Amino acid sequence: MLAVLRGSAVNSDGASNGLTAPNGPAQQRVIRQALADAGLTAGQVDAVEAHGTGTTLGDPIEAQALLATYGQDRERPLWLGSVKSNLGHTQAAAGVAGLLKMVQALRHGVLPPTLHVDAPTPHVDWSAGAVRLLTEPTPWQPRDGEPRRFGISAFGISGTNAHAVLEAPPTDPGSPVGPVSSVGSVPADDPAVRPRSVPATLPFPLAGQTAQALRAQADRLRVALRAGPDPTDVDVAYSLATTRAALDHRAVVVAADRDGLLRGLDALADDRPSARLVRGVPAGGGDGLAYLFTGQGSQRTGMGLALHDAFDAYAEAFDAVCDRLDAHLDRPIRDVLRDDPVALDRTEYAQPALFAVEVAQFRLLESWGVRPARIAGHSIGELAAAHVAGVLDLDDATALVAARGRLMQAVRRPGAMAAVEATAEELRPLLDGHAAAVGLAAVNAPRACVVSGDPDQVHRISTHFRELGRKVRALRVSHAFHSPHLDAVLADYRRVAERLRYAPPEIPLVSTVTGAPLTAEQATDPAYWVRQLREPVRFLDAVRRLHADGATTYLEIGPDGVLSGLAEQCVGVAGVPVLRDQRPEVAALMGAVGHLHVNGVRVDWAALFAGTGARRTPLPTYAFQRRRFWPGAGDGTAEAVAHWRYRIGWRALPESTPIRPAGTWLVLQDGPDPLVDLMVAEGIGVLAATELPGPARLAAAGPIAGVLSLLPPD
Repeated sequence: MLAVLRGSAVNSDGASNGLTAPNGPAQQRVIRQALADAGLTAGQVDAVEAHGTGTTLGDPIEAQALLATYGQDRERPLWLGSVKSNLGHTQAAAGVAGLLKMVQALRHGVLPPTLHVDAPTPHVDWSAGAVRLLTEPTPWQPRDGEPRRFGISAFGISGTNAHAVLEAPPTDPGSPVGPVSSVGSVPADDPAVRPRSVPATLPFPLAGQTAQALRAQADRLRVALRAGPDPTDVDVAYSLATTRAALDHRAVVVAADRDGLLRGLDALADDRPSARLVRGVPAGGGDGLAYLFTGQGSQRTGMGLALHDAFDAYAEAFDAVCDRLDAHLDRPIRDVLRDDPVALDRTEYAQPALFAVEVAQFRLLESWGVRPARIAGHSIGELAAAHVAGVLDLDDATALVAARGRLMQAVRRPGAMAAVEATAEELRPLLDGHAAAVGLAAVNAPRACVVSGDPDQVHRISTHFRELGRKVRALRVSHAFHSPHLDAVLADYRRVAERLRYAPPEIPLVSTVTGAPLTAEQATDPAYWVRQLREPVRFLDAVRRLHADGATTYLEIGPDGVLSGLAEQCVGVAGVPVLRDQRPEVAALMGAVGHLHVNGVRVDWAALFAGTGARRTPLPTYAFQRRRFWPGAGDGTAEAVAHWRYRIGWRALPESTPIRPAGTWLVLQDGPDPLVDLMVAEGIGVLAATELPGPARLAAAGPIAGVLSLLPPD
């Protein structure tokens, strides 16, 4: 960014002052209008690039207009110059030539002199205002707290006047920047924090005003990267993210190396799908972002450890959670996560581990400026959601989570669970009469429910729906969650819950117990959290409520994509998981961040790249999509429309001999005229009249050779 257009104005006064002659009052008006449009006073502008016709007519008029406007009520004089002293008269390019000059002056911190000035013109009263001619190079020093500013005047044929006010960009350091760098380059950053590491996979965001422009942008970038010089991948990613506008058509290439980046750019430029590529148009933005915190069953060995190694914000949050959980567990949760898949499937460890991973994911995204408008959680996921929403602080939340897992693990009654392709209404008759043995554990989608309880009852219900051709999947669990089996531990769980402190949620939290937003009264009532352990998870109702409240983008917080597909079944919008099983964690995370970005969620890219040592590097500028409005040579239309065009041409009149009037002429006049006397002397017949003669008089005069009117035009 070289300069900011602060304000401008155009007017015309050609009708009152002729085709080309300048008009002083009109020039004053256009300057005042431009200053008003900029929201500035004349004293806040340092210099003006004058139109500068170089004529004894134009220059005094322009100088007087500047004295009357910019020259008043200012502490420092206005510096006045014109590029025409360097180039000659620039005609229609007068304004843009002045703009180029002044932008360069801004970058170098020097106001260049106007050449060939022997002395200010004596036809201007220079004492009428604080305006000084630039007769020598002048350092352009900024004023305290104000960016350097300049005005540009340009005047055209038929009395058109234009004036613009520009200023240094927000990044202007207030001092000369030295030699101008190459086109498209920007100053290198010097991060205060030296790099900890560069993520194994990086996001490369691109954008265009249209889908065609986005593809063209990818094409320009791939050509430039293949041609060299060769900037580092992290510098390319950082520069794409922080030095380019996030226009409406967006894409993010997720790549671990240059080959992957080029393959992703090839797919985007050629309009092909790719696993490396996320594309979209913003819809809903941050106000439409909802987080879904997943529940038990998604845990896996090593989940989140790659994020722990790659990102400080994740590591700090995860370690803080684990330190508090370890006070309630008989084994460090980190050890279980790393290398004990058998223990990790035990509820007493699975639920604390999921809580730690989900809270750390939330804090990492929060450090990058990503914050949801609404949240919901599935079973243990609702406790993670409650903590990040502020219902429970970290000490109380980890105490409740650890107690939840320990007490559920302590249930001695054998249990089973099954996911069934059925509606809640279809299940209800099969549950009636068996309330002590089996129950509805979750309603995850319109035709996706979970039954939980005694193994024989779960088997009976599963067999019924298999015989109907429905999908049924037995869940790998040791206990029957959200079923009558948990009634035995509710009293102990209540005693833990009643010792804790609660607060109303600071982020809107939709309850999966009620399917409605969690109220302050519910959030602070221990009885609600006891119900949350025992009652069915109404995920379908919760997602539908999120959608009704404006959610358009769903991000699944957890180790895998369990809830993302269910969200699509609920409201037709698929969620995107932060992590995916069998995919490198950093790559999955960057893909999720790319999904948020292309859907309009603001990402603080500078924060994401902090600590990587990334620096800005020159990149191809925007791939403008140009459209011609005038036919050109060779396009088959020039000849067809040639007769439409207006031309100015000069041709010599042929030699002619005077023709002497003859006969009788009717001369209309309102008094004596010497021309009539001359006509009579030359023997030309004259029928003089101060008004049109009647028919009889005209008939008496004989044939009329012509009519000459000497009357006023009206």
